[in-house]
Amino acid sequence: MAAAPFIAPTPAPNATVIPTGWRRARTGLPFALILVLIGVGGVVAAVAVVDGSHQPRSRGEGLVAAVVLAALGVPGGLLLVVFWRQRRTRILVDHTGLWFDKGDGRNVIPWHTLAGVGLFRSRGHKTTFHSLELYPTGPIDRDDPVLWTLVREEEPFRPGLPWLRHRLRIEAADVPLAVAAVHHYAPHLWLGESRREGGHIGRPDRAGHRERTRARGR
Repeated sequence: MAAAPFIAPTPAPNATVIPTGWRRARTGLPFALILVLIGVGGVVAAVAVVDGSHQPRSRGEGLVAAVVLAALGVPGGLLLVVFWRQRRTRILVDHTGLWFDKGDGRNVIPWHTLAGVGLFRSRGHKTTFHSLELYPTGPIDRDDPVLWTLVREEEPFRPGLPWLRHRLRIEAADVPLAVAAVHHYAPHLWLGESRREGGHIGRPDRAGHRERTRARGR
């Protein structure tokens, strides 16, 4: 008798969906596109100055200005790629746990593996950053193919919680929905809110991840 095919777990049909990637793309893509267009305009202007079809008051200054404008297209192009790739990223919350879906990969952090869930907020230059902090009851795989970019290691905001945890950034507009979903599915895990220092979102340990995965042969 043939073995039953493996069916990967999926979020519940009625899971709460938090479209984090789409929200960031909706605001970030127009800004990135503007930078790209400025860069294209700079390239066109530089060509015009070089071939003589455009003669500014000072050829040198005109060329420098055109090059500066063209250079703005580089970060614009990089941002365009980043926001486009992340547009399908979302968080789903159901009776199993919190799912992190990147569009090309998905994994879940089950409720039964957590000691608590909290909300962090910090002030940036012009905005407020929010994150769900998922504190585990035991060890976590800090190099999981889907979840490794969420892993952070820092002092917990309450005694007894581990240093290593998953941090899921959420947009301000999604905070009420995310908090309500956690309250609905796992009210016993809610740790409340905490205000943190600016820039608390941090960055994943890319160098450490590369070193560890290389050593393991992943």
